[in-house]
Amino acid sequence: MSRYRIDVDVETDYLEEQSNPELNRYVFAYTITITNRGEVPAKLISRHWIITDSNGKVEEVRGMGVVGEQPHLEPGEAFRYTSGAILETAVGSMRGTYQMIADDGVEFDAEIPPFTLSIPRVLH
Repeated sequence: MSRYRIDVDVETDYLEEQSNPELNRYVFAYTITITNRGEVPAKLISRHWIITDSNGKVEEVRGMGVVGEQPHLEPGEAFRYTSGAILETAVGSMRGTYQMIADDGVEFDAEIPPFTLSIPRVLH
């Protein structure tokens, strides 16, 4: 087992009631669960997102913490939050990193694996 390991799981949801396809506005929610699988307690300091729509438009977002918090996770502990993204296309993707600092002072990045934002396919 690694001393520093953060697992990131993602669930996504298309928010039809907030979207307006005629205006190229597609709103998505994503729920992230961050779990400390390492041996050392660690705190999430900041985030770096890379958001890409299906037109190839890339937006980078950097900021402190997540949803106004900088969760401190003991080994085995998880933190879950929901946030959102607005795209100009019906399909896009997100990926990134969380910048972490362990209680022993070691700084490391927790990888956010790429995930897809997509409107549900409609069957006729």
